[in-house]
Amino acid sequence: MKRRDFLTATAMALSAALLRAQSADRPLTVGVIGHTGQGNYGHGEDAVWLKIPQTTIVAVADADPKGLAAAAKKLGGVKAFADYRAMLAETKPDIAAICARHIHEHRDMIVAAIEAGVKGIYIEKPFVRTLAEADEVVKLCATRGVRLAIAHRNRYHPVLETVRKLVAAGEIGELKEVRVRGKQDQRGGGLDLWVLGGHGFNLATLFTGPAISCEATVLVEGRPATKADIHPGDEGVGPIVGDEVHARYETKSGIPLYFDSKKGTWTPGTPFGARLIGSKGVISLQIDEEPLAVLEREGRKFPITTAGIGQAEPIKDIKLVNGGHHGAVRDLLAAIAEKREPLCGPEAGRETVELTLAVFASFAAGGQKVALPLADRRHPLN
Repeated sequence: MKRRDFLTATAMALSAALLRAQSADRPLTVGVIGHTGQGNYGHGEDAVWLKIPQTTIVAVADADPKGLAAAAKKLGGVKAFADYRAMLAETKPDIAAICARHIHEHRDMIVAAIEAGVKGIYIEKPFVRTLAEADEVVKLCATRGVRLAIAHRNRYHPVLETVRKLVAAGEIGELKEVRVRGKQDQRGGGLDLWVLGGHGFNLATLFTGPAISCEATVLVEGRPATKADIHPGDEGVGPIVGDEVHARYETKSGIPLYFDSKKGTWTPGTPFGARLIGSKGVISLQIDEEPLAVLEREGRKFPITTAGIGQAEPIKDIKLVNGGHHGAVRDLLAAIAEKREPLCGPEAGRETVELTLAVFASFAAGGQKVALPLADRRHPLN
């Protein structure tokens, strides 16, 4: 699906998801995959299925014995497996919920689920570690007809369609640039880029279109980073560099995209995400906040809901739709039924991985501009 064609996707697909989910012939079975001590069970990707009547959890897998016992109890006393491959082979679930947050296992878990014959996969972000892994997963999903949805849960928020219409109608004037900011806590810089920057990228490119180049500045304690500063990142992301990152992306639309993150500059309570900066105003997309979208104009702020600017949100369970993964899960169920891609599928995940690794590729090239898509699909810092 082209980025500019998402006008029908967000609102219509979410509505279709609600209708399709209600008319399922039988509950779809779910196998949950976690790994205690290696990202555990993500941010609720395990338990959300208990609240979706169109699905039933049949098993859970976790290599950690104590974590496995706790998860099996939490999920209703389902069958427990120490090996996720054994769980997939024995229970043959319709959907694999890959919840482990550390991404060094993601590729293997995805491939195992596809080979076991699942119809759908819901996976914690970040997606995978390299573009080579992303390419492999994109191809496998396409050839096997598997619907994979990534838990960039803000991407499934129905207010994005409202925002698109406002931007198209000139509510903030001409869209001049889009700026993504990480959380900038203790993970600021390269790790923030990986772990949280993807949330902003995933929304930003809906408005800028695909990036065609990246030029980055990477610093450590205020000085230019060197190869000696490369180190293993937390959460299984692989090698990273920098506690401060500033990147500029050129895009096909001509609207520049920026990313910024500096360690230790976050103010508690300050949202992070993407800002759509226009000639007459700004729309801020606040990750995991409600409202997700806020219009800033003439020194004032106005919440944006699915009903419009400054209107009350008519969707009663909007916090579950966004923060509770319900929007993502409903969309995945509809994607399986309709044989279409989820709103945040493997190609969208690959794009986010590319925007992340492009920063490290520019660093490896001495801060020079690098063309996208990257020709070398390996990790730039290896």
